[in-house]
Amino acid sequence: MIILGIETSCDETALALYDSDKGILGHILNSQVKIHEKYGGVVPELASRDHTCKIIPLLDKLLLKVHKNIKDVNLIAFTNGPGLMGPLLTGAAFAKTLAWTLKIKTIGVNHLEAHIFSAMMTEPNLKFPFLSLLVSGGHTFLSIVKDHGKYEIIGRTLDDSAGETFDKCAKILGLNYPGGPEIEKKAKNGNPKLFKFTQPKVDGLNFSFSGLKTNFIQLIEKNIINNKSFINDNIHDLCASIQHTIIKILIQKLHFAIEKYNPNNIAISGGVAANEEFRSCIQKLEKTHKIKVLIPKKEYSTDNAAMIAIAGYYKYKIRKFTNMSINVDPRYKLNYYESV
Repeated sequence: MIILGIETSCDETALALYDSDKGILGHILNSQVKIHEKYGGVVPELASRDHTCKIIPLLDKLLLKVHKNIKDVNLIAFTNGPGLMGPLLTGAAFAKTLAWTLKIKTIGVNHLEAHIFSAMMTEPNLKFPFLSLLVSGGHTFLSIVKDHGKYEIIGRTLDDSAGETFDKCAKILGLNYPGGPEIEKKAKNGNPKLFKFTQPKVDGLNFSFSGLKTNFIQLIEKNIINNKSFINDNIHDLCASIQHTIIKILIQKLHFAIEKYNPNNIAISGGVAANEEFRSCIQKLEKTHKIKVLIPKKEYSTDNAAMIAIAGYYKYKIRKFTNMSINVDPRYKLNYYESV
């Protein structure tokens, strides 16, 4: 069976073809960074327009790349939420129209669920239950994944996500959008321990990053009074230090979760999982705790359609098809329950 995955939840138009026997046949992605960087963030209307312009040419290019015909596709999986309304509608409308034309089924996929199961690109036979840390621009939470569609949330951010904190700190420093990768680039030449930042004290496995962000702003404001070029003079060290602190918080919570739940496997996903320093710390955690950590390749950590296609396949196996009249849901929630 060949599944076409379509991802348009935000500012990247992504398509992928997944073969249930051979795995990922190919994937393609168009980034809108150049469109949105001058605004310092995503402009939903511009994102929707670009998705509309790019999605058909990208599909043609993908089919040519993997030597397939559109009639070879047996199922279409598309992102149904969460995300921006306009971009979600663009992808859903395209998926449903194409499916109707080809007389095949569609499956709406939760974007967060797809991130969680992107670990199965590394380990197709990943057994339940496993510990998951999803850390992205919009979300940061720990969960025990019991089965497909069954999650126990054991820790979540009480305010900002880790990725959002990266982006906001980058904006304060005057770095380009998206901020996370820009901080990572600058941090490579900096001292991660030069500037000390507050690590919010949060009980249990929950996260909080708003206090860290405030502390970062206060340090900048305090020093810039006497030195107008403080940011430029210390840009590498500031980036290295804030990156180090964010990652330290994430690793500490993972450490606590491992001690409490003693899982056999851990799956790390989301855009922040593409950060090299974070990946390096995760590998150390794997050795010290003698536990298997699954983390997708960088290209599958950030938003992509391969994870949508794979999640769609697992939904297909339990016959969870999508009615053609279903609406997208910008606030689409996982089927989870909170740990007590």
